[in-house]
Amino acid sequence: MLNELENELKVVGVKQTRRALASGRAKRLYLAKDADPQLTQPLERQAQEKGVETVWAESMKALGRACGIAVGAACGAVVSGT
Repeated sequence: MLNELENELKVVGVKQTRRALASGRAKRLYLAKDADPQLTQPLERQAQEKGVETVWAESMKALGRACGIAVGAACGAVVSGT
């Protein structure tokens, strides 16, 4: 399922992901299992409140790679273009 991040419009990082969830643009939330729970838990709650599916990646490294960045990522989201 991480391959969706390679082909879709996305945001990466806590700030951008939080904004995408708040604005209703996020279609699917991705969180890394090894990320700090203080970062991931609020995003997971926000996604649940908005009815956005959450997908867990095995690691920050794998999520970062799927997002096309050279470092690990704690979170990211597939977003709509509008």
